[in-house]
Amino acid sequence: MFFVLALSFLPANCARLYKESEYNKRYCALNGGITEFRNQDSTRVDCLTEKNAIEMDFAEKWTEGVGQALYYQHMTGKKGKVVLILENPEIEIKYYERTKTLSKIYNFDVEYITPVIFR
Repeated sequence: MFFVLALSFLPANCARLYKESEYNKRYCALNGGITEFRNQDSTRVDCLTEKNAIEMDFAEKWTEGVGQALYYQHMTGKKGKVVLILENPEIEIKYYERTKTLSKIYNFDVEYITPVIFR
């Protein structure tokens, strides 16, 4: 009984339409990038394109995405980019707006994608 009650308090966003890796593979393929590019220190850029070192995260992990994109920018010499996954854009757009604010201050790119990317 306790287990069932505990599950009812889990955040609604735990159930995902697709895995982060599926979004990353699709986005990276559409943008001519290399998935899981390994840096000299063994950290991995989600997608490395001609212009960007991209960190992709679900919307609520926007702060982690910013830090990683800036680090990958340093490691690769390519402009960092955060791509946020918004599976519920009406609610999650606030995370994109926060990231966009920081992108102007710290000079990195930002974009968001939705499940429409799979159509």
